[in-house]
Amino acid sequence: MITREAQKTLTNLANKYSIIMLTGPRQSGKTTLCKQTFKEKPYVLLENFDQRDYAINDPRGFLSQFPNGAILDEVQKAPKLISYLQGIIDTSPKRKGLFILTGSQNLLLLNRVTQSLAGRTAILNLLPFSFNEISRFTKSISLEDSLFKGFFPRIYDEDLPPTEALSFYFKTYVERDIRDLLNIKDIIRFQNFVRLCAARVGQVLNLSSLGNETGISHQTARDWFSLLEASFIIFRLSPYYRNFNKRVTKSPKLYFYDIGLVSYLLEIKNKQHLKFHPLKGNLFENMIISELVKYRWNRAQEHNLYFFRDSNGNEVDVITQTAKGLTAIEIKSGQTIIPNFFKGLDYFERICKDTISGKYVVYGGKIEQKRSQGYVLNFKHCSHIFKQQD
Repeated sequence: MITREAQKTLTNLANKYSIIMLTGPRQSGKTTLCKQTFKEKPYVLLENFDQRDYAINDPRGFLSQFPNGAILDEVQKAPKLISYLQGIIDTSPKRKGLFILTGSQNLLLLNRVTQSLAGRTAILNLLPFSFNEISRFTKSISLEDSLFKGFFPRIYDEDLPPTEALSFYFKTYVERDIRDLLNIKDIIRFQNFVRLCAARVGQVLNLSSLGNETGISHQTARDWFSLLEASFIIFRLSPYYRNFNKRVTKSPKLYFYDIGLVSYLLEIKNKQHLKFHPLKGNLFENMIISELVKYRWNRAQEHNLYFFRDSNGNEVDVITQTAKGLTAIEIKSGQTIIPNFFKGLDYFERICKDTISGKYVVYGGKIEQKRSQGYVLNFKHCSHIFKQQD
């Protein structure tokens, strides 16, 4: 069992807030992190029928069992508990780190928290392993290994075959939970929708196109997409268009939180298939952007990531705001550094009216360099960008 990067943040938040909400995709390690961090607290899994029935039908009696707080896992299964927690916190406002709530459906939980526990609750999002955490298992993970296996902890903890493990993940979570939440009856069509999303990683989101290809309405496509977002399967990267004219793209791009799941959905059977796969560049870009999100979220910070693209095809994969100004990041899966890697970065610096504090290329090679045009980083060290800019 390894120490997660978010553990220090979780401990600090528990010293400041009465309730901590830990959200993230299933199997990202939320339960393990809570048990490891708060060993003295009782643990209750609300997916257990008996516990859930007690919590739903007698929330006061259920919570009275835990005068010193508890870890309530998958609390969205008994959402009324959150309202009753408000009364407990109101009577003991100075008690910190009392209840640790976890859940896999972000939207359902946050609506309840916003209504009942605003100002009393800290929210921390936990994604699967980062490169820094993976390095504690192995120093030699290759680019193709990373893209194929993804970063779910169980695959590494238990040395599971990635295709098999991700197949079970998709069937037991994406199909079961998502279908139950939205009462989706045509599961085959929903499967096709998710796979079409996987084939569009790194592309500008077009819900009309997704709906047409799946054979569903635009509104249904929007509903399904929003639910996948709320369940930590996919996310949007918004465009950076401040201080620019109308020719700049204003539609978001589509990404998945775990790249291994994308590879599974694209029916990539082994890591050798990735060496010449037509979407390798998109997959690599997705992996790096997800890694940057993990770094910020592990520190309870907004990720503040954007992309830039104009109507002439000039683009930068990531624009982020730091204390020192804007940082521009180009992501290339190639293993050889070529001058063209810096083309988009140089263009953005010329037209941008804000201060550019750093320019970076994250690529698939090993050699790291500091050039006059910017820094070149190996993909495993992409989070160093934030360390240099913070």
